[in-house]
Amino acid sequence: MVFSSYSYDYNIEQPSLLNNVVTDRLSPSNWIKENQIKVYDNKVVIEIENAEWAKFTDTNSMDPTIDKDANAIEIIPKDYRMIKPGDIISYEVDGLNGTIIHRVIEIDFDEEGWYAITKGDNLKKQDPYKIRFRDIKRVVVAIIY
Repeated sequence: MVFSSYSYDYNIEQPSLLNNVVTDRLSPSNWIKENQIKVYDNKVVIEIENAEWAKFTDTNSMDPTIDKDANAIEIIPKDYRMIKPGDIISYEVDGLNGTIIHRVIEIDFDEEGWYAITKGDNLKKQDPYKIRFRDIKRVVVAIIY
C-alpha cells in the first residue's frame, strides 16, 4: 500500500495585485458548496447535515482567525481522507483537559497509521503531538463573526 503525505510550505512569497509581496498561507478546504448556501432578504440558510454550533475559549491561539466572540459551524468528519492541510479541527488528546481547535499543517502516515500535525495560527511552534483520526471531534466549516 502506498501512502502519500501532505505538507504545505506556507511561506511562499508571491507578487500581489498591489505590487506587494504576499505570503501564500494554508486555507481550509471548501466544505460547503455554493449550492448549499441560500441567501434571502430576511435570512441565510446553509444546508449542512449533522452540523453543530461552537463557541470558543479566549486562548488567543487562533487569532486573528478565531477569537472569543466568534461563532462557528462544525461537522463530524466521516473519514480521515476528508481532512486536508489548512482545515481547522477540534480535537482531544490524552493528558490534556478540554478541546483544542487548531489548524492542520501536515498529514502523513506512520506505523500507527494516519496522523495530522496541528498548530494554532497565533503560535510560533506546532503542537507537540500527532493527532490521530480518533482524536478529531469536529471540523470547522464556517466561522461567523
